[in-house]
Amino acid sequence: MTHVLSELLYGIKIISATGDMHVPVADLAFDSRKVLPGALFVAVRGTQTDGHQYIGQALAAGARAVVCEALPAELHPSVTYVQVEDSAEALGLLAANFYGRPSEKLKVVGITGTNGKTTTATLLYRLFMAMGYRVGLISTVVNRIGEEELPATHTTPDALSVQALLARMQQAGCTHVFMEVSSHALDQRRVAGLHFTGGVFTNISRDHLDYHKTFEAYIRAKQRLFNDLPAGAFALSNRDDKRGEYMLQNTRAQRLFFALKRPADFKGRILENTIEGLHMEINGIEAWFRLTGAFNAYNLTAVTGTAVALGEPIDVVIETLSGLKGAPGRFETFESNGITAIVDYAHTPDALANVLQTIRELRVPGQRIITVVGCGGNRDKGKRPLMGAMAAQMSDYAIFTSDNPRYEQPMDIIRDMLEGVGVADRKKVIVIEERRAAIREAIQMAQRGDIVLVAGKGHEPYQEIEGVKHPFDDRQEVQAAFAMLQ
Repeated sequence: MTHVLSELLYGIKIISATGDMHVPVADLAFDSRKVLPGALFVAVRGTQTDGHQYIGQALAAGARAVVCEALPAELHPSVTYVQVEDSAEALGLLAANFYGRPSEKLKVVGITGTNGKTTTATLLYRLFMAMGYRVGLISTVVNRIGEEELPATHTTPDALSVQALLARMQQAGCTHVFMEVSSHALDQRRVAGLHFTGGVFTNISRDHLDYHKTFEAYIRAKQRLFNDLPAGAFALSNRDDKRGEYMLQNTRAQRLFFALKRPADFKGRILENTIEGLHMEINGIEAWFRLTGAFNAYNLTAVTGTAVALGEPIDVVIETLSGLKGAPGRFETFESNGITAIVDYAHTPDALANVLQTIRELRVPGQRIITVVGCGGNRDKGKRPLMGAMAAQMSDYAIFTSDNPRYEQPMDIIRDMLEGVGVADRKKVIVIEERRAAIREAIQMAQRGDIVLVAGKGHEPYQEIEGVKHPFDDRQEVQAAFAMLQ
């Protein structure tokens, strides 16, 4: 499809423009290597490279127009140049206009927070599918258009990809879309141009400080989702989180809250918590859910609140929700020989503490907790000693191992984890660098009744080492280790 440049620029703050504003645009690109003849190239300043350096390559590949923050020293007379304040934001708006603003024809709900995004988004997708809607899902684990499954490469895709995906969802007859919105995506304006029907805040704790540098900057990035919501939208936040009310302080949307401890529009209460599931009451309605732990009680209450804010009857929502499973790799349990293994994505100190606390509350006297855990390479180093301390303190034994080391040496990461372990807990820590061997050792150490937690990777089917993603799935490794016991 071909558009006219002036139409694509609708809603964008323009500083200056040179050339034919009615030039036809056949494609959009922000990567010069993907430029096709007749394309509009958007020069975006990224974390690794600056698109302004590749304007020449884009023109050589056939770009007919350029959107940028700083004009090149030499302007080609046959090319149209548009100077804007923020190229990243302009890219989002251009992409929305290029694909016909699909989010305005859908009910799009964005979910942000440190923990719980994937479970909340996945449960919402499954809930609305079970209630008879055709639904889209954009998540860390997978993207879905109805029953069709598409691979997910980022928690939130780039601005072009997300608009293209939403357009496909709208054309496929979807009515609702539930999407995780990461702090990176908000900071990089990947969701600029999206019309959200609602936003959900799960919680916030330390994460991604390698990127944001400070916790305050991380919080502000999350808050942007709610600051940008239109007046007709809803904003649902966790009132039990100490920053839950702060998140909504600048929003124009309808403010709603969920909680387990404080008064809220959607109030959950745990009646019983077992390894098989949760017996809960939400706004006075009792139900049994197939998820475990207080952290999932928050997720279930958030999902209920979101569905009601979208106009669904609360009794139907809770009844349908009670039959659903959680997201892959989130407190996913396996049993063999009287041993329970739990695979969980917990990769932040807070998430690890939540999972371990849940296991401690569920275990009976005599049951030991054996935790296998590592930390990712080339990420926030400050959380490594915190993760190490948490695993050692809250487990009977902790095996420190490799996670996704990326370009770091696994033993360097493990040494950082060990720095957080107190003298009294050192005797509980075992170091096994190779993750497969660590998981097998944990299963072999376990006795009947023990609980093995394999934390950090959850649903991920790979291990990233020196830039290469090698096939590796904690869930498969646990089952293989169990098979060796037979």
